[in-house]
Amino acid sequence: MDEIFRALSDPSRRSLLDDLNRRNGQTQGELCSGLSMARQSVSKHLAILEHANLISTVKRGREKLHYLNAEPINAIADRWINRYDQRRAAALADLKSALEHNPMDNSGTDEDFVYTTYIKTTPEKLWQALTEPAFIKQYWGIELISDWKVGSTIDWQVAGVTISEPEQVVLISDKPRKLSFTWHTVTEEFGKAINADPQEVADMAAEKRSTATFELEQQGDVVKLTLIHSGFPKDSALRAGVSQGWQPILSSLKTLLETGTPLPAE
Repeated sequence: MDEIFRALSDPSRRSLLDDLNRRNGQTQGELCSGLSMARQSVSKHLAILEHANLISTVKRGREKLHYLNAEPINAIADRWINRYDQRRAAALADLKSALEHNPMDNSGTDEDFVYTTYIKTTPEKLWQALTEPAFIKQYWGIELISDWKVGSTIDWQVAGVTISEPEQVVLISDKPRKLSFTWHTVTEEFGKAINADPQEVADMAAEKRSTATFELEQQGDVVKLTLIHSGFPKDSALRAGVSQGWQPILSSLKTLLETGTPLPAE
């Protein structure tokens, strides 16, 4: 917490976060263009923000892209805002955002959704939590069934509905470092099972298939877990949904691995 508040105390660092909130996935050079300071100073500010886990970085070839990371802010909310008040606060924030025409995140863009958290566990245990159906169900409420070999299909069991499609496949399976797979097909049965709005389901079903990638990196006695959900079109309905869904899922995963008990379901 101390590192988070120290990082947020500087107006230049807050400006960098605002810039990433407007357009995520920028290089250092792009971020420098929005500030009247030397590249070296920007680099130091970015390092402080990354150390506080307020931003995540993802390498794309020779470039390093910077993403706003919501996990520390969620931790602050979890500490001081109870679940009932969280819903009221979210409703007020949505109203303020709508009145100001200033969205709270970049869910209307075609950029990746990136989320980084640190979990006190081992890469092997975290890999198990990402691939074993019974383990997944504890923190996610669904089951993913596969042998997790590259090219193998994945059956999704969601709210009593099984989604089996030949394009739901494992793309990368580098145990226990990196796991990547294509997202499930959005079906009418899936929408009914989760009581989703039919039009929203139709909008999501019309989009191209996205990809979820988990990167696991041992750092001392914790594992840095970075989720990269990519492949969204502009104004993606699916991205708007998953950007809200991934945060409680990964928070529950962290709580389960560190305490033995997942977060209570809403």
